[in-house]
Amino acid sequence: MVKICCIGAGYVGGPTMAVIALKCPSIEVVVVDISVTRIAAWNSDQLPIYEPGLEDVVKQCRGRNLFFSTEVEKHVCEADIIFVSVNTPTKTRGLGAGKAADLTYWESAARMIADVSKSDKIVVEKSTVPVKTAEAIEKILTHNSKGINYQILSNPEFLAEGTAIQDLFNPDRVLIGGRETPEGQKAVQALKEVYANWVPEDRIITTNLWSAELSKLAANAFLAQRISSVNAISALCEATGANVAEVAYAVGTDSRIGPKFLNASVGFGGSCFQKDILNLVYICECNGLPEVANYWKQVIKINDYQKSRFVNRVVSSMFNTVAGKKIAVLGFAFKKDTGDTRETPAIDVCKGLLGDKAKISIYDPQVTEDQIQRDLAMNKFDWDHPIHLQPMSPTAVKEVTVTWDAYEATKGAHGVCILTEWDEFKTLDYSKIYLNMRKPAFVFDGRNVVDSDKLREIGFIVYSIGKPLDPWLKDMPAVA
Repeated sequence: MVKICCIGAGYVGGPTMAVIALKCPSIEVVVVDISVTRIAAWNSDQLPIYEPGLEDVVKQCRGRNLFFSTEVEKHVCEADIIFVSVNTPTKTRGLGAGKAADLTYWESAARMIADVSKSDKIVVEKSTVPVKTAEAIEKILTHNSKGINYQILSNPEFLAEGTAIQDLFNPDRVLIGGRETPEGQKAVQALKEVYANWVPEDRIITTNLWSAELSKLAANAFLAQRISSVNAISALCEATGANVAEVAYAVGTDSRIGPKFLNASVGFGGSCFQKDILNLVYICECNGLPEVANYWKQVIKINDYQKSRFVNRVVSSMFNTVAGKKIAVLGFAFKKDTGDTRETPAIDVCKGLLGDKAKISIYDPQVTEDQIQRDLAMNKFDWDHPIHLQPMSPTAVKEVTVTWDAYEATKGAHGVCILTEWDEFKTLDYSKIYLNMRKPAFVFDGRNVVDSDKLREIGFIVYSIGKPLDPWLKDMPAVA
């Protein structure tokens, strides 16, 4: 029986291993993590992450051939294939601060593998890592090898949150990078056989190590670039009276471009896009390619511009001040169908409004008050470090309240900001919301989810990203 061990029970390790266990009943899969609370959650009825379909998969396999444990060393020692999906946050200090990936957790995982292994191992990079990480890991393992052979593979994760289980069941491609030696190719084949249990052969792509590592960074950079491209056009649409939805549709019908990732919004978020692009930028700089680095930096600059533009719209519409005014924020997660708030644009928007002394009331169907308060109290890259290294019970931001109901959040508010495209926001009773708000009542739709004409009939002043401006907003400066 092949034994697989995965180090790291997060958004990548948990779902990926659950699906491998479901699809390969003859393989024993153990997910290990040093966090006792996280493993306890995986073993309970309340899983630590929300992902449609995940619970069913876990319940089918847990205790049969899928196990969650804190006995890290024991299971690493017993495994044939070890997946490493630990955090690779952006460095906050030292060389490459603010851009380079921090490989501290990766390195300690590699050293631990070398310490406890008694048989040959295939070590698989599952976290998003900078190009050439495999080489560093390989050096650590071979210098501490005690006669044991290690093969390093790169098998990057292409999951989208909210559809992760579907993505795992039916992936566009599975990418496996390995050394171009006989041993390396044998290891690639071993991992290929695991995926071949449910993924068609022609969708399993094999490359060399560096290509696999770089493909992940490049794929995320291309996706983020599309979002920044349409967001840049949205600013021009507002200035000229064009409608970004119509422009995006016209552009997306070109089969060479395609319609996906062309929704203008308040900005992209999530744990990967910004981190991976910063990483790409740093690698380019290290390899003497400043022009390439600057090209990719621009994708993040437009994203930051889009968020500050949104805040400026809110403030300038309301007679240039939101001090002491209640503003309702609907949606805090970085996109619908996930409770994940990592790098969500809502953080910067809320901080921008708080900076102007607004009082904010937030409603999100999946995000807890504790998480929201922590996000608003945290420094830029802290979220990606383990909980015990994050600021402890944050000093709650007094001007922020969190409610469990959209109507409660909007009661007595001067304006509503929609920052996540949850389906339920399309069907709220906006007439009821209007009655309970201060007048003039504003809706700032950061995700283009509401029917702005209907809302204007009710009496709202509406700002939708990239759509022709309300007469009220025409004289307001877009950028302060």
